[in-house]
Amino acid sequence: MRFDPAQLETLVAISEEGTFEAAARRLHVTPSAVSQRVRALEQAAGQVLVGRTTPATVTAAGEPLVRLGRQLRLLASEAAATLGAGEVVELAVAVNADSLATWLRPVLRAVATLPAVALRLRIEDQGYSHDLLRRGDVLAAVTAEGAPVQGCAVEPLGRLRYTPAAAPWLVDRHRRGRSVDWARIPMVVFNEKDHLQDEVLAAHGATRPPVVHRVPSTADFHEAVRAGLGWGMIPAPQLEPDRADGLLVRLPGGRPVDVPLFWQRWRLDSPALAALSDEVRAAAALGLGPRRP
Repeated sequence: MRFDPAQLETLVAISEEGTFEAAARRLHVTPSAVSQRVRALEQAAGQVLVGRTTPATVTAAGEPLVRLGRQLRLLASEAAATLGAGEVVELAVAVNADSLATWLRPVLRAVATLPAVALRLRIEDQGYSHDLLRRGDVLAAVTAEGAPVQGCAVEPLGRLRYTPAAAPWLVDRHRRGRSVDWARIPMVVFNEKDHLQDEVLAAHGATRPPVVHRVPSTADFHEAVRAGLGWGMIPAPQLEPDRADGLLVRLPGGRPVDVPLFWQRWRLDSPALAALSDEVRAAAALGLGPRRP
């Protein structure tokens, strides 16, 4: 089955812009032309590809075609850039906030040296980023999902170790014998998808304490724990310097949690994507724990 590239690009534009009218403005065509392209694509696919809602949403049947449209866009941009046409190659990548703030930093410096490449980062929890790959929203992702998304290659990167930690005075205030009062000591979470702290609580037979702070920024989460707002799971690259300076201590009785990370990327012969993958692999080798425990 063959699909018209202009129709695929129209589907991608709708998924990114949210309305037929906005997609028409981006593509410099009329909304009627956008509707005609979508209808023609749906006839070719034999399924409804776009939900006529506000905003317009791509259906599950449309997601593989959005992914195909973005793949064609990437390859066309790289071909044009190679020919000196002044095209910019966009690399849409999903990463979790903690990775971006720690071991992944060298990748940013490396991408800065790639000619005509624009990085488009999506911040997403490692447990959910594979959904962005499945929908075609990104072409690569740092994810906790080891099973490859359809059309993607996957490789293990290593393990990011998180340790329950808090300000020393907060631990002293809630100390109970050789441990702490897990049911009462205040806690900090990143957002509603952050369940690392809950895993530690469950291991101690406790549920969330009455005071739970939500701080949806890696730098501010780190600072909140250092300030004594509550305890939280701190990545090893952030924790070790703070322990050496006496700003944070491990919670007594609290065991570290190792989160395995994987690199999933579209199976494309793309020089830019291959170069990015090489840099991610090199950064993981330096900044993450071993691939196997």
